[in-house]
Amino acid sequence: MKNLKYVMLFFLSLAFIVSCDEEEYEFGDITAPTNLQVSAEIVGQDTDNPYGDGTGVVNFTASADNAITYKFSNDGSEELAPLGTTSISFTTQGIHTYTVTVIAVGTAGNSTSTTIDVEVFADYAPPADLTEMLYGDGSKTWRVKSESAGHFGVGPADSESADWWDAPPYDKVGLGVYDDRIIFNSDGTVSYITNDTAFGQSGPMDQDFGIEWTANPGGEYENYPLANFDDTWTLTAPGGQETLNFADKGYLGFYVGGDHSYQILERSTTEMMLKIIGSDTNAWFVILTSEEEVGEDYELVWADEFDTDGAPDPANWTYDLGTGTSGWGNQELQNYTSNEENVIVEDGVLKITAKATGNGGYSSARIKTEGLQEFTYGLVEIRAKLPAAEGTWPALWMLGANHSTVGWPTCGEMDIMEQVGDDKSRTLGTFHWFDSGTNAAASYGETMDVENTSTEFHVYAIEWNDASISITVDEVPLVTLSNNADFPFNADFFFIMNVAMGGTLGGTVDPDFTEDSMEVDYIRVYQ
Repeated sequence: MKNLKYVMLFFLSLAFIVSCDEEEYEFGDITAPTNLQVSAEIVGQDTDNPYGDGTGVVNFTASADNAITYKFSNDGSEELAPLGTTSISFTTQGIHTYTVTVIAVGTAGNSTSTTIDVEVFADYAPPADLTEMLYGDGSKTWRVKSESAGHFGVGPADSESADWWDAPPYDKVGLGVYDDRIIFNSDGTVSYITNDTAFGQSGPMDQDFGIEWTANPGGEYENYPLANFDDTWTLTAPGGQETLNFADKGYLGFYVGGDHSYQILERSTTEMMLKIIGSDTNAWFVILTSEEEVGEDYELVWADEFDTDGAPDPANWTYDLGTGTSGWGNQELQNYTSNEENVIVEDGVLKITAKATGNGGYSSARIKTEGLQEFTYGLVEIRAKLPAAEGTWPALWMLGANHSTVGWPTCGEMDIMEQVGDDKSRTLGTFHWFDSGTNAAASYGETMDVENTSTEFHVYAIEWNDASISITVDEVPLVTLSNNADFPFNADFFFIMNVAMGGTLGGTVDPDFTEDSMEVDYIRVYQ
């Protein structure tokens, strides 16, 4: 569109000159760029490696007089480079010669071009776990993990994290990004399902797509009109850094231009955090997941992301205080406090720390949402990492909000996660209630093997309605209870998080125990 405007202005100017020949008007010259110079640096090239280090990456630099921007074209793909620098990854195995066309673009769309040949060695084969993550058995669908803090972020070019800003969960709702889907295929193609809208910076979108839109005060295009499109991808590892490259205009979530190459900073089987240097020379970060979104019928109604350092948010949490004689019993050994050494929010997580106090004593914390955040039915997700020490008894659980009036077990209890003190590779999911038929407490639960509970975060969840209640770990079913009107699980419940010491599930405490923590990344409630 910009080029079209220049052309129209040019012809209007000519018409104006012809029709007003009685006056002399002076206009700037419209000339094509001249003196186009292009250089290529093959990464890793030296006397022992004349064709590079095998990554297949070549850095190009172009300069010309009177140039506004530059384009680099190779094998049908074209990349815009306003500053005249870009990197291209050549992935055909072996030594091959490639011809790259470089175009310097000036005013009114006038251009000058040249070609440069590069002979490059490519010998990178991505590891099997990386390709399995990306496309699985042949095709896998990814999305921006909008529910996660930091799913978008920005920092300086040399940073490995979003030092300047990162997005809270769902920060960009309604801007044309969260409904996008990116489908990676094993044949090297990628399909973008945009749902006809996109979100990105106005400058690179103007240059790359040619449709001007109305920018917000931050210079971003919201709900930019963009149809579904296809591209191709390659994997490289320049300098050992796994990198996902797109041949044309491929992007992830937020369009920032640049060289369309994303460093894969972290990855698991279902999630990856990536970094790209945008046209603005800043580092932009995005988190993608291949996990499905929470069902369309659910909406987030409450969450604590534990992003504010200090004591837990008093709008959400209060404390149980004192020793086992205060009412929780179970032969537990700890004294619950509200001290920072036992409960604090820092570094984006809630930390509940059990500590040895000497003479066989222990302190810890038990926080709850009683009277503050209480819910009937829904989907609850809690992402947590558990303590490793023998004798610790961590728990993420719920009690009926009428607990103070009817007592336990009449109020009902739902244990989303408990862990015994002597087996840190298993977790329990359990329901408790009062059975009027036997006139006694009743329970139903199951256990599950879960690897790396103390070194990795896992998502402990409960999906709860009037017909059934299911507890899962990382979306793997643990236990399901058929609900009915006779159970207490049809009214408001509140949340409790704690680390007990010893007791009926904690068992014998390691005599060398000093301290250990449960860390909670977030708790979210959908209804």
